[in-house]
Amino acid sequence: MAHFIDRRLNGRKKSTVNRQRFLRRYKQQIKKAVSDAISKRSVTDVNQGESVSIPTKDTSEPVFHQGRGGSREMIHPGNDQFSTGDKIKRPLGGQGGGAGEGQASPDGEGEDEFVFSISKDEYLDLLFEDLELPNLKKNQLDKLVQYKTYRAGYRSEGVPTNIDIVRSLQGSLARRVAMSSEKKRMLRECNEKLDELLKNPEAHEDDPEVKDLRKEIEELEARIAAVPFIDTFDLRFRNYEKRPVPTSKAVMFCLMDVSGSMDQATKDMAKRFYILLYLFLTRTYKNIDVVYIRHHTQAKEVDEQEFFYSQETGGTIVSSAIRLMDEIVRDRYDPTEWNIYAAQASDGDNWADDSPNCTRLLSQGVLPLVRYYAYIEITNRAHQSLWREYEKLAESFDNFAMQHIKSIEDIYPVFRELFKKQAA
Repeated sequence: MAHFIDRRLNGRKKSTVNRQRFLRRYKQQIKKAVSDAISKRSVTDVNQGESVSIPTKDTSEPVFHQGRGGSREMIHPGNDQFSTGDKIKRPLGGQGGGAGEGQASPDGEGEDEFVFSISKDEYLDLLFEDLELPNLKKNQLDKLVQYKTYRAGYRSEGVPTNIDIVRSLQGSLARRVAMSSEKKRMLRECNEKLDELLKNPEAHEDDPEVKDLRKEIEELEARIAAVPFIDTFDLRFRNYEKRPVPTSKAVMFCLMDVSGSMDQATKDMAKRFYILLYLFLTRTYKNIDVVYIRHHTQAKEVDEQEFFYSQETGGTIVSSAIRLMDEIVRDRYDPTEWNIYAAQASDGDNWADDSPNCTRLLSQGVLPLVRYYAYIEITNRAHQSLWREYEKLAESFDNFAMQHIKSIEDIYPVFRELFKKQAA
């Protein structure tokens, strides 16, 4: 039986392993808290860390102990109010301390929820877990680079969870052989000399030569025993590294309706959706082109700053954005070399005679060229004319998806539904 004792000094991040174990153990509760938090944040702090609360009932663990058993009656020291047999009433409701929001516990007792903070990276990892760009194909190995984790040999430093027991014991065995083999040979020779001397009937333990051999044997045995079974030099940890895996070039078109029918709350929800999409793309893929298009009666390509913060508004002609996207694709993004994606957000209001134009432009020009086109209608009213026209496209094209957002709470579930990882 071997016992490993890590005597290295704790580093500044000594709780990293325990923290990761905790995140894995309560992953479902944390993911729920993260998804709830996304609807409570402002547009500017979507990518910050988060404080997560976990109910104490979820963190409690069963405890086995030896009970005293039997019927016992006692009066605790210091009691001057009760006698044996008296019944103690429970405290009235509201006098005790409850946990979190809501009513106090009926017995006047409670316990605070367990609250801890997760970093920005942990927050975003949980936010975009199991998401990917749909239908991504390797047309040409170029810009878009994904990273995969590979084994990369061993290293002499690392976290305890990555320790390789077999390789560490091999190193320990090699070191012990190297450090003690010469001493064992000398010990064997000394024992042989001592046996030869003691075979002589005239030899006895008081002979100087026998004493010297005995002393040398003891020293050699002590030196051999002093060789540790395992040392920090023997420890080997599995090493992992992220290697870039080239995939196809990809471009994402973001089409946002900024017409007068889009009030500030609706625009805010559209911006939240696009910020989530931007964070997802930039965090998951190293290089990807993002094209921003704003439209009212006219559409124009803008930069990131103008896309999210411009106050421009006007009437509504949705086809202008689709027509501009088609022109940009044919001019700059060859479909044989690029994976083309699009996400369109609107409240569904459009000129009645323009909605059929949108359907025609998408079915004849855009959808045959793109890998995936997502339409998000943001309204708490009944579906508008654009939705009814797009329903026809959803029946005919597998790469066309539609989702409806009524409130801020719907944004993250809709986002996950649109970009969830597909089965192999």
